[in-house]
Amino acid sequence: MNKWKLVRAADFIDFNPRESLSKGTRAKKVGMERLQPFVRDIPSYEVATFNGGSKFRNGDTLMARITPCLENGKTAKVDILEDGEVGFGSTEFIVLREKTGVSNKDFIYYLAMSPILREKAIKSMVGSSGRQRVQQGVLNDIEFYAPPLDE
Repeated sequence: MNKWKLVRAADFIDFNPRESLSKGTRAKKVGMERLQPFVRDIPSYEVATFNGGSKFRNGDTLMARITPCLENGKTAKVDILEDGEVGFGSTEFIVLREKTGVSNKDFIYYLAMSPILREKAIKSMVGSSGRQRVQQGVLNDIEFYAPPLDE
């Protein structure tokens, strides 16, 4: 670990990356209810008409940003799409994507499941009781040690 460097999350993770999916397009949809607590894989999805929500690609990590879903461990790694396909889901997901040449999608998933990210995200929640959400700015500024990409 002597080669690991202290990094800021926003410099290591692409949060909520932009994707194009036209309204009215039929695509694979992952609702919050589809994610299982502390289970990496997405067990099922539906095909629905896109009219809003988080957009993602294979390799992205979906992390709940609302209580109690985040505390319950609703975080998954997307692997249900074809090459180049864009899916969508709940507006209550934060999408985490690797930065090419900087980070690794598997490391990001396990980081999202670790106390390093989860505990700080949970502590940052604001809003009315029962509808609290993670503050994106807090996630951007989390610092942690990361290995060199080849490791």
